[in-house]
Amino acid sequence: MISYCYDLLTFFRFLQQSNPTIAGSDLKKIDYDFLNKITPDDIEEYKRYLELNTIGEQHENGKKAIARKLSPLRGMYKYLMVREYVSKDPTQLVDLPHIKKDKNIVRMNNYEVQAILTAIDEGNAFYSERQRKYNQKTRGRDLAILTLMLNTGIRVSECNGLDLTDVDFNVNSLTIVRKGGGQDIIYFNDEVATVLKEYINGEREYINPRDGHEAALFYSLQGKRISVDAIENLVKKYAKLVVPNKKITPHKLRSTYGTALYRETGDIRLVADVLGHENINTTIDYYAAIEDEHKRQARNAVDFSRKDN
Repeated sequence: MISYCYDLLTFFRFLQQSNPTIAGSDLKKIDYDFLNKITPDDIEEYKRYLELNTIGEQHENGKKAIARKLSPLRGMYKYLMVREYVSKDPTQLVDLPHIKKDKNIVRMNNYEVQAILTAIDEGNAFYSERQRKYNQKTRGRDLAILTLMLNTGIRVSECNGLDLTDVDFNVNSLTIVRKGGGQDIIYFNDEVATVLKEYINGEREYINPRDGHEAALFYSLQGKRISVDAIENLVKKYAKLVVPNKKITPHKLRSTYGTALYRETGDIRLVADVLGHENINTTIDYYAAIEDEHKRQARNAVDFSRKDN
């Protein structure tokens, strides 16, 4: 929110310097009538200012940075239009910079998945005695988190928010809070069930939770709900030991699961549903490379030259 406010302030400061209507005015006193006077040309000039400015506050921005800085402005006008505080939205007549999407999906193969889980389970990838002792204290938790994320594709925030009561071993399901606040139920396999039970009945039993953290499924060594940062750090720690050539993050675990699920089922809607993508186009764009792989496989699927056809 602070970043968005700063970006909006940058826009109004630009107008204060370049637009005679607002020059010398108090930015805190800008009203809706003034916002109605802003034209698409003003926005285009602001775009050019963001691209390169050599006078005063010098800067140069790439396409992604410009698109991000324009996003709060578009969001502000959309909000004001819906509530009829302004009568027009000049940002809709200005195109955002075209950003070529990267179709490459960084993910782990089956060997790497097994290697990272083995590194946690056996602790043999650590060089120092101190690291091995620490691994023994968190082995069950770390193995449960990595196994769960690799076999369900849940987001790091969804993992961090899990309570013990969210796990149902009767049907092997989890109740999670999706991005945006909605609840969803996902299902896990027997491998996940085994490591979760081992953690819950083992390490977790010996945790003395802090006040207010009693319900959490995964704990830190301090007895608090494990944080998003802590999950990200433990994923990176183990990945660095066994997959040093790839920058593996919790989102890459999600990519690994999504890729495997799509390759097994070929059902892009299923992948979108399980991963919790509100818009299926997000899934289609992200897994376009795999879609193309399927198309290449089709070239040898039909051969009318064969006599048995």
